[in-house]
Amino acid sequence: MLIFGCAGCKHDNQSASLSITPEAGTSYKQGQQVSVKLSYPADTKPDSIVYLIDSTRFDSKKDSSAVSLKTDSIQLGPRSITAKLYQGGKSEQISTNIVLLASKAPEEYTFKIEKVYPHDTSSFTEGLLYHDGYLYESTGQPKHSKLLKVNLETGKAVMQAKLDTQYFGEGSAIIGDKIIMLTYQDPRFLFVFDKNTFKLLDTQAYHVGVEGWGLCFDGKKLYTDDSTNRIWFLDKDTYHQTGFIDVYDDQGPINALNELEYIDGKLYANIWEKHIIVIIDPKTGAVTGRIDMTNLYPKKNNSDDVLNGIAYDKATGRIFLTGKNWDKLFQVKFVKK
Repeated sequence: MLIFGCAGCKHDNQSASLSITPEAGTSYKQGQQVSVKLSYPADTKPDSIVYLIDSTRFDSKKDSSAVSLKTDSIQLGPRSITAKLYQGGKSEQISTNIVLLASKAPEEYTFKIEKVYPHDTSSFTEGLLYHDGYLYESTGQPKHSKLLKVNLETGKAVMQAKLDTQYFGEGSAIIGDKIIMLTYQDPRFLFVFDKNTFKLLDTQAYHVGVEGWGLCFDGKKLYTDDSTNRIWFLDKDTYHQTGFIDVYDDQGPINALNELEYIDGKLYANIWEKHIIVIIDPKTGAVTGRIDMTNLYPKKNNSDDVLNGIAYDKATGRIFLTGKNWDKLFQVKFVKK
């Protein structure tokens, strides 16, 4: 969820005698230099002017000449620029904001189906994983949310754990011998299951982001999304939030990010209600690839029965896709257009 400041509004500690460029809300591509200039009354004689991007100092001056902000390593999304003018032991400041977009358009991909497997049509897929020869699937819907261990060849569950009827299951991830699973809306919880027995080991209240959606693990930290264009980082042991990225392509934010998978250093994300998977740089939030999954599966009458579920077999490089209540699970290969 993105919150922008009012372009013409003054914050309580901002000076009415100062003005700053660029204009609030101006967009730039990552890598572009941003010229920042503070203007002040002619009778003002600054001792120094300090410039900050968010809360980090990037330059200083003693006059009104412009400074240059390099954006190569700055996180994408709305960023605040502040100029603080110091004079005679006093200070005044003014801020503006820019929106930093990905430096270039994402590469375009399509897909090739390599194999088709059965999938249980009662599974409203929210999370999909592959580990040690089995699929692990977390499903949603009130009164029907489950965690499943599934035989790939038959599509049949060989083990399951049902959530209490008050919970709507969401994304899941495997960390060692544990499976972490989220719930959607109030009540919002994070469940920890034993991977081998599906015994519930822990239950925690969960307050990260707007809602509980997708979840994946890169071997060091968890990634989760929340219905917006934000992906949060979670500590793998405490499950507490440690940071985030905002996801943008070269045109703007990519909202409604859903099921997540970590593949070869990149995040792959379904976009809710669209037959699109985006490839995301987990360091910057930039969308580096866009996969058109149109015609993977015939459109159904229920708008909720959409593409959702990405699993990766690291040992063989196989990628599996399915959707909510689909009768098929597909092994696919992504191909550049």
